[in-house]
Amino acid sequence: MNKQSLKERLAHYKNSPVSLILLILVLICAALTVITLIFIVIYILIRGIPHLSLSLFSPTYNSDNVSMLPAIINTFIMTLISLIIAVPLGIFSAIYLVEYAKRGNKLVGIIRMTTETLSGIPSIVYGLFGFLFFLTTLKLGYSILSGALTLAIMILPLIMRTTEEALKSVPDSYREGSFGLGAGKLRTVFRIVLPPAIPGILSGIILATGRICGETAALIFTAGTGTKIALNLMSSGRTLAVHMYNLSSEGLHIDECYATAVVLLALVAVINSISGLLAKKLSKG
Repeated sequence: MNKQSLKERLAHYKNSPVSLILLILVLICAALTVITLIFIVIYILIRGIPHLSLSLFSPTYNSDNVSMLPAIINTFIMTLISLIIAVPLGIFSAIYLVEYAKRGNKLVGIIRMTTETLSGIPSIVYGLFGFLFFLTTLKLGYSILSGALTLAIMILPLIMRTTEEALKSVPDSYREGSFGLGAGKLRTVFRIVLPPAIPGILSGIILATGRICGETAALIFTAGTGTKIALNLMSSGRTLAVHMYNLSSEGLHIDECYATAVVLLALVAVINSISGLLAKKLSKG
């Protein structure tokens, strides 16, 4: 691969000032994005780390310790159940759209338009839907199950679209070679197409996990704001993001709110790191 030297690049930009302007704009936008992200992270760490204490990790919540441990456990439970519901549905739906549905099928176009529309709906709308359907109609009450079902519907379009794009990125020559060797459609999909697409699928799952961990509006209307650890799926329980929102809205424990934000930030970073390492190992394998 040929690489241009700095002198050659400068000569190119001298002859094409528009390209130079676009390059400068891109660099400025990238720098502003990175600086903003770093500023937010540093601000949260500075405000939150000094207020981390053992009382914030007590087994039970009360007005004195405002413990976040029940919320942390509820967050893991909510994330796990939501992914168990949404991931298989999203992946298999994408497999059907890419591998089995006929190209130019009107139904496929409607499904894709619907998923793109659902991706842009505000989370408060999902929360109202979950409240009206799961709580009012199905009588599930404020529970982990109601919240998980609502979040599963919310992240389903994201998983479908990322999986679909990951499957499309696999060259058709892989499929043709597999068919030429006598493999069937199902074997080709699961043994030939899916392995190279796993990193892209995992990236969608990582984004979905981050959205679950940071969601508040939808869960307030469905899972409630219970302060105890959810002992079963029908128990009400707040996640870490809802816990942080309640502390900030009350205005009595702002320092503990920043400490909760630090833990939430660390939790999302750990999940993303683990998923990234897993994606690298699977892609190498």
